[in-house]
Amino acid sequence: MNPGYLWALLVRDPLIILSTILFGSVSVAVSFFDPRGWATDKIARAWARLLLFLAGVRLRVRGTEKLAGGGPYVFAGNHVSLYDTPVALTAMPERFLFLVNAKYVRLPFLGTHLRRTGHFPVDPEDVRGSLRIMTEAARTILRRRLSVLVFPEGSRSRTGRLGEFKEGAAYIAIKAGVPLAPFAIRGTREVLAIGSLYVKGGRVEVLFGEPISTEGCTLKDRTRLTQKLREAVASLVAELDARD
Repeated sequence: MNPGYLWALLVRDPLIILSTILFGSVSVAVSFFDPRGWATDKIARAWARLLLFLAGVRLRVRGTEKLAGGGPYVFAGNHVSLYDTPVALTAMPERFLFLVNAKYVRLPFLGTHLRRTGHFPVDPEDVRGSLRIMTEAARTILRRRLSVLVFPEGSRSRTGRLGEFKEGAAYIAIKAGVPLAPFAIRGTREVLAIGSLYVKGGRVEVLFGEPISTEGCTLKDRTRLTQKLREAVASLVAELDARD
């Protein structure tokens, strides 16, 4: 058996699971005394940095200067691995909440953390419910001045190639009247592939693009805006690939 795989199975994976249980439990406890979410955000980011450390991930983030005007934003990027989550928590310069698949909210510890800290669960099969949740996300942006992060493909890409984008990110950004902030992640698929338990180290890069204004847009523009967003993310992915 590959020694690296054995190490991951017997040491690295259990440490990742135990740290997730520990930090999730602490976050839930703290959430009862942290209505603004400042402390739980710091806990989540500490958990994310620990997961990158345990995996041996070397993270490089570029393009944050394009966000110098300040948020909030609707962040939107490609999705190729479960490790995109700790990478995003480490890389994002703004406080944000996730738009997450409802199935993750049903998981022990992680699901409780997601519910208690105000992230937005979306059931892809429930269109009416999804619209309600996205409208609530837009209201939260306006009320709390927090950004929201969306993976517009809706699920992880099994091929690594960029899929079609759903319109949720554009919908939220238009309703909230905030810019879309495109980004691309490269390397997480090699850290943890879909269906694999083998967490490996390696280089991961995050690249931010120029924010896309929604000024003057209505919900009728969401299809056009979604296409523009996908083109921006595709360009960022290609730029990262070209550096290989």
